[in-house]
Amino acid sequence: MGQSTQGNSTSEARARLLGTATRVFYAEGIHSVGVDRIIAEAQVTRATLYRHFTGKEELVLAYLGLADREIRAQVEAAEESERSAAEKVRAVSRSITAGIRSPGFRGCAFLNAAAEYPDPAHPIHQAVLAHRQWFQETVTRLLARVGDAPADADGRHYVMLRDGAMAAGCLSDPGLVSETFLRGVEGILRARTASASAPDARV
Repeated sequence: MGQSTQGNSTSEARARLLGTATRVFYAEGIHSVGVDRIIAEAQVTRATLYRHFTGKEELVLAYLGLADREIRAQVEAAEESERSAAEKVRAVSRSITAGIRSPGFRGCAFLNAAAEYPDPAHPIHQAVLAHRQWFQETVTRLLARVGDAPADADGRHYVMLRDGAMAAGCLSDPGLVSETFLRGVEGILRARTASASAPDARV
């Protein structure tokens, strides 16, 4: 019984640390927030922080890992909610605009982190690249099912549209940004559909 209680307490302390770090890193930036601030707001001791994380870098990686899991879950839910390939792409796109329209939106957590850790060899930058590779591969796979043309370029196009929307969404009207992004996605889908239905030029 005592071990179970201690385990719950340990788990709760880690959750408070990660929850606090996630909130302040996203809202205020990573470099601007020190571990003392996180310790104070999470209401834990310094020893508790270092019992769960070796330091700030590992805490940042945990924050990005949590963001990665949440986005993967959103994409999976969007995929499962629709039947046609094009509707799956639209559902993923709507999940992105839902984030842009949400209160407290501050852009893409991964792009923000990459700006603060520009060294490609840094573990935090590597975590950003890994997430982006997964996202681009996922979108490319979905687009490949719309029409029969190679989808690599369209996948890159989609990710660039998404990056622009995420950057603009916290600088201007998120509603207009969302509409513009969705219009761009429709352009990609129309082009792929037209390519699939066009008569073979060799005939």
